[in-house]
Amino acid sequence: MSEKRRDGVWTEVARHDEVAGGLPREDVVISAAPERTMTLSRVPAPTYWVEQAWLPTGVAGRVRVQIDGDGVIQGVTSGVDAADGDRRLPGVLLPGFANAHSHAFHRALRGRTHGSGGSFWTWRKGMYAIAGRLDPDTYLALARATYAEMALAGVTAVGEFHYLHHGPDGRPYAEPNVMAEALRQAAVEAGIRLTLLDTCYLAGGLTSDGHTGLDDVQRRFGDGDADGWAARVALLKPSDGMRIGAAVHSVRAVPRNQLAAVGAFATETGAPLHVHLSEQPAENAACQAFYHLSPTALLAAEGLLGPRTTAVHATHLSDDDVRLLGSSATTACFCPTTERDLADGIGPARALFDAGTALALGSDQHAVIDLLEEARALELHERLESHRRGRFTPTELVDALTRHGHASIGRPDLGRIAVGSPADLVAVRLDSVRTSGSRPDQVVMSASAPDVDTVLVGGREIVSGGVHALGDVGALLSQAIDSLHRD
Repeated sequence: MSEKRRDGVWTEVARHDEVAGGLPREDVVISAAPERTMTLSRVPAPTYWVEQAWLPTGVAGRVRVQIDGDGVIQGVTSGVDAADGDRRLPGVLLPGFANAHSHAFHRALRGRTHGSGGSFWTWRKGMYAIAGRLDPDTYLALARATYAEMALAGVTAVGEFHYLHHGPDGRPYAEPNVMAEALRQAAVEAGIRLTLLDTCYLAGGLTSDGHTGLDDVQRRFGDGDADGWAARVALLKPSDGMRIGAAVHSVRAVPRNQLAAVGAFATETGAPLHVHLSEQPAENAACQAFYHLSPTALLAAEGLLGPRTTAVHATHLSDDDVRLLGSSATTACFCPTTERDLADGIGPARALFDAGTALALGSDQHAVIDLLEEARALELHERLESHRRGRFTPTELVDALTRHGHASIGRPDLGRIAVGSPADLVAVRLDSVRTSGSRPDQVVMSASAPDVDTVLVGGREIVSGGVHALGDVGALLSQAIDSLHRD
């Protein structure tokens, strides 16, 4: 164990080499503040029993799941009664949910951006204001609380699209990746797995005349060029709790002559590669005017599309864009609650899926943290656009919520209740006011985050009875957010 002084509080954290599955290997008490403790204990080879479970072959009844001492599933048996010593879980058991696109610091904006209308671009001004106030201590506090809120919603792994690299004035910290290390610690303390999608962000924007320079706030995002970005990212060391990924912020923020270098870094390191793509029509228009290509075609020309790449949002696409993404087996990560909150539009999810694109889900700016709602909205937005129901089956929605989302953030080993898979599990109640009467195989269309009862990550319960091991997550959020809005 080691101790680190942050914001006036002594915080015990597990050494990175002690971390397994995002949580410490041995019993440990993590103190986030004197009045809050998180105790994580391993029960030798625990066995769980549930009335219904979402297995790779479909929903099965009366299922026992055995977990070994390393937090890996060692047995799955259906059609059996509970035995003495089994830990009974309520409702239906699903694989842990993947939040494939997160900006943790955006959580500070929830409920504060709706007074004067506006657009994505006016919302961005408020987001930049928060970005300019964060330091390693406040980033840790906000991310820890945000990740704990995710855990309460059944998220067991998150892809953090991270570009708050340097100090507010743009100068690197003495420890070049101290902001990334704050995210690592936040995920460990919240109990979830993290893929750090370290983001290359080099330009302030794109117009028909070319790229603009970074403004005063954006300076902390930049590394000079793609080689400078790669050199900093290379200093980050993965751990069992954190994988390292790469990201291009957008074709607005990374000039064409820098794209291939980011792609090469991802290829050489085997990292997943994410990119904001065609979130706004203005991005498409500027890219077409300057490069004479759509953003999708530009990424394809520079070799950035492929099975390890995820296009985030993918909202305003042409038929040719859809074909390029599908034929390259690029994943698309939709963030429906953000896309509707910011009035971005409804993307062509079904067309992409039919073209060969796997779909993942994210909560992005965290207007809502409810991955069940993101999955349901994927179908409901398609209904609004097509005037037809059943655009996606419940199984396809759960795949987006679990295995495709995990694969998107470089964790194809996750997202299945099967022997040999890490025991990342979510029990969703079927007896709440929202879910009573629901069929277990259609729970994704009725359940919401408050219906999540129990969450295991690597075999350890981080949420039990709807309560996080850190205690009052609402209080953690209030403390972290209020400190950023004080004058």
